[in-house]
Amino acid sequence: MRILHIYKDYYPVLGGIENYIKQLAEAQTAVGHTVTVLVTNPDRQPKQEQMNGVNLVRAWRMATVASTPLSPALPWYARRLPADVVHVHSPYPLGELSQWGLGRARPYVITYHSDVIKQQGILRLYRPLLKRVLVGAGRIITSNANYVQSSPFLRPLAAKCTAVPFAVDVARFAGARPLIPPAAVPTLLFVGQHRYYKGVDDLIRAMSQLEARLLIGGDGPKRADWEALAQQVGVAHKTQFLGRISDEDLPGFYASGDIFVLPSNSRAESFGLVLQEAMAAARPCVTTELGTGTSWLVQDGITGLVVPPKNPNALAVALASLLADPDKRRQMGHAGQQRACNEFTIAETTACIEAIYQEVIGNE
Repeated sequence: MRILHIYKDYYPVLGGIENYIKQLAEAQTAVGHTVTVLVTNPDRQPKQEQMNGVNLVRAWRMATVASTPLSPALPWYARRLPADVVHVHSPYPLGELSQWGLGRARPYVITYHSDVIKQQGILRLYRPLLKRVLVGAGRIITSNANYVQSSPFLRPLAAKCTAVPFAVDVARFAGARPLIPPAAVPTLLFVGQHRYYKGVDDLIRAMSQLEARLLIGGDGPKRADWEALAQQVGVAHKTQFLGRISDEDLPGFYASGDIFVLPSNSRAESFGLVLQEAMAAARPCVTTELGTGTSWLVQDGITGLVVPPKNPNALAVALASLLADPDKRRQMGHAGQQRACNEFTIAETTACIEAIYQEVIGNE
């Protein structure tokens, strides 16, 4: 089968969607499909290459507006690249527009990663296109059923939505050696893009009530604000900003802590791949209830704890309860790792998506 994925970025650009597409494309290649990924090139110039068997077409990038790369060449490539099925990853207006312009020339599916949350001005223009593309898709793939019910775009189309959880390589994260030496107190972990919706400001405020060390991995536009906040609330001495953690060092990072925390405060956090990775590393997780995949991944009281968003005190209480109970931490970490082994394998994800492709092609 010839499969064409369309999105804005691909490895070495790092992010939850980029990691997901890379993992899926390589797994599809490994089982014998011909896979092409069409994205834009941050270096602006067009480029075609092959990486781990995946054909990469990086279209010329003219500019980036509101986190949306613009490329007049991307629709041109979308029309001309051969494919039996097109897999559009949303939100990316140019990718959706490129597919919509083809009409019903080729069957397509959409993985709906997230609603547009912050750019409400753009959403007013984008909404009509998104609705048309969603209605025209042979199938809409989501990471979890929670998101279908809580999304105003997906709820009316629930009948054509299929939940296929993202996958995680448990073997890669299990039993890794710590990247950071231990401290005299337990260690809390966060890793991710330093953006407004990650809620790390709430975690920093919670640290004033906790006897623990906090390791913060990643980088982004909120880093300076969070570092200043740590100084302001008097927890800078037990909070370390480590900067970007390489993909190779991620397993060791998770092995360096006792509890993983994802305190996101917005539905922009649609799933939480880092929670899966922490579960694979047998770390209990504390996250927030957003009506998305965070509280679907972390089973409250079983694989971790779920608290209300934007509530540093509730976050501190939950973390303090786990910090005081090493046995509970071990039990929750083990339960999370078992769930990752049983439910989040790349083989299962790939098979489910291939079945969706076959259904959509057969319905044409």
